[in-house]
This record gives sequence, C-alpha cells and structure tokens, in this order.
Amino acid sequence: MTKSKTYDILDNFFKLDMRVKKIENLLLLNESQNNLSSSERCKSSYRKSEIAILFYILMDEGPLYFDPADVKKNRISFQEFLSENFTYRDNEGVQKKITRISRQFSECKGYTYKEKQMKFLDDLIGILMERKRKLENW
Repeated sequence: MTKSKTYDILDNFFKLDMRVKKIENLLLLNESQNNLSSSERCKSSYRKSEIAILFYILMDEGPLYFDPADVKKNRISFQEFLSENFTYRDNEGVQKKITRISRQFSECKGYTYKEKQMKFLDDLIGILMERKRKLENW
C-alpha cells in the first residue's frame, strides 16, 4: 500500500471519527435537555386520577381554558399540558411522568365516578377552608 493511500485511509477514518463524535455529542445534549425538562415538571402529591379531576373541574367550570370555543380542542390541550408539565404520585409514592391522562378525563365525565369526585372536592374544600382560616387569623 502506498503512503498516499495510507494517508487517505487515515484521513477518512478521522473524518468518520469526528462525525461519530458530533452525533454522540448531539445525542448527549438531547438527553441532558430531556433530563432537564423532566426535572422542571411540576410535581404533585395527587394521584393521576386526582390531577385529572382537579383540572377537569377547572376546565369544565371555565376558570382555566385553552380554547373556550372548541370543547374538544380545549380538552386535548389540557391533556397535553398535563402530560408535558406534571408528574403524579403513584401507589408507592414515587413521582411518575403523566404519559396519557385521557382515560382519567373520561372518568370525570361519567356519573359512575361521581362519588370519587365528591370526595376529592370535599378534601379540596377542606384545604381551601383551612387556608381561608389562616388568612383570617393573620
């Protein structure tokens, strides 16, 4: 093998090596951005179904909305917002990303889960009443 061929092979190898390193750096950067964004999620002491109840009520009653004119689009936007920005407490107490919450939103709409919503609202009202009492005594 001639010297020029050897240099060409080495040159091509180093070019390939540089490209691989650039790809690795991009993958590492993307991974670190994903880790950063997941650590910036709002953590919740609520279970997934309770987060759905809270936001479904706020959406359904109107104080929070994305698109008040399009009910379906509004609901989808809420579900995407929760999936991108919140974690929930699972049964073991570990924070988990919300991946899909459409089933829990559907449960909020059905009368079958009326008692579950009533209990959640009673607990939430208790928290709000305690807050009001603290403010009154301040």
